[in-house]
Amino acid sequence: MDTLHTLPSIVADPAVTTALAADLDAAGFTVDRLDSLWGAEAAASLHRGSRVAALRALAARETTPLGTLATLFVLGLPVAQADAAAAFPTAGLRAVIAAGLLRGEGEGADALVHPTVDLRPYAFVDDLGAGSWWIVSDLGELALGHAISEEHVLGIGGATTTLSGLQVPVPVRRVLDLGTGCGIQAMHARRFADQVVATDISRRALDIARFNAQLNGIEGIDFRVGSLFEPVAGERFDRIVSNPPFVITPRREGVPSYEYRDGGMVGDALVETVLRGLEAHLEPGGTAQLLGNWEYHWGVDGLDRVRAWFADTDLDVWVIERERQDPTSYAETWIRDGGTKPGTAEFDTLMGAWLDDFADRRVTGVGFGYVVVRRPLPGGPSGLRRFERVPETLGSNPAGLGATVARVLDAAAWLAAHDDTALAAAHLSVAGDVTEERYYWPGNDDPTVMTLVQGGGLGRRVDADTALAAFVGACDGDLSVAAIIGALAQITGVDEQALAADLLPAARDLVLDGLLVPAA
Repeated sequence: MDTLHTLPSIVADPAVTTALAADLDAAGFTVDRLDSLWGAEAAASLHRGSRVAALRALAARETTPLGTLATLFVLGLPVAQADAAAAFPTAGLRAVIAAGLLRGEGEGADALVHPTVDLRPYAFVDDLGAGSWWIVSDLGELALGHAISEEHVLGIGGATTTLSGLQVPVPVRRVLDLGTGCGIQAMHARRFADQVVATDISRRALDIARFNAQLNGIEGIDFRVGSLFEPVAGERFDRIVSNPPFVITPRREGVPSYEYRDGGMVGDALVETVLRGLEAHLEPGGTAQLLGNWEYHWGVDGLDRVRAWFADTDLDVWVIERERQDPTSYAETWIRDGGTKPGTAEFDTLMGAWLDDFADRRVTGVGFGYVVVRRPLPGGPSGLRRFERVPETLGSNPAGLGATVARVLDAAAWLAAHDDTALAAAHLSVAGDVTEERYYWPGNDDPTVMTLVQGGGLGRRVDADTALAAFVGACDGDLSVAAIIGALAQITGVDEQALAADLLPAARDLVLDGLLVPAA
């Protein structure tokens, strides 16, 4: 391999990471400052894969440490050695090169410094408030000018923020981050855990993850090398989070296998293996939040296949399919992800391999979504087995869906402890983010459609008939469910038992979905 394309070794020296953090902080290397540096239009263009607008914006400004850092680590371009040295007054340029983040070229006035990694600021909001870190990962194809390496360590992407937002924001003792990659999920998990164990099959990924933790002053993460649950054999955790290498890739010669996304198994077998292994590694009451793919086969629904993976367990399970792709779209997505461009002979060859694999195994589609699991306490499972498709836009969740996940799990446990008699005696209130939409025919005083709308969470929309709308409207915590049903039956002249038979199941669904909440 060309030495310029060889991935560098990343050395996590605490003295260097501490000094580097001081330099990044002094330069103002933050998300907001970067956006201000080249403007919103250039930032959007950069996100689409073009750095021309950003370069033009930088050219119009004087050289500063912030501009140098942005050129090196975000745009992936070389800078003059003197400018690079000025950007690292505390750490020193030689130390940053020795850490594996940069490499020098040439001597004297023509000497240049090239980036060997991507390093950029990352801002987030969770239930503890706003935070920001600096995250190292490998350079992408835009900076490299060619397809990424099979050992590529991925940085922050859409799946990253999805899973970090899915993590339950409840303090626990131990968390396992299975397949940590650059370490971002372990770092998020540490905010709500006393200790985190982060595993990966890639030693390079663990080196980068360890560097990221040190760079951001995060302790309490135990990094271990190994495949899947092997590094934690016999151990249990209060929470497991994982964005496993779930991408379905043909196991054929000539098809690259990227460590960050390909688990080396046929089809969705890796996701199945991870899900089947959860029960043995969760403490009673422990939860798991994961992302995954699952296949649809001729005559077999994808969610039914996932349901079968949990058939022999006592786990509470909630699976949300957010997207489904046909085989052609799926193949195109992940071939492009590896840096192979459409219209090339290599792209066409890979497309053929993917479509042959899908056809041979009778795959008709691939679903993507979230998996939430809880190991029941000794009292028994809540009976939560929910497998659903939610392709619609979610509600407003600035801190992610983690609080929604926690609330649904709590609601499922509450419902399991309340049979219909106990539910009828309970007092319910309408959640604060719920509104009601009404639609009328012109000139008609009675609504033709009434819809309950959830502002946060999954953004549920529930069509309500007159009885259900009136029931929800009366749920203010003062009256019991039975009292409200009795009053409605008296007002409408409907049989009370028949009305209860209709409204109690609907009330259960609304509690589980978070539109109604048990009153304190």
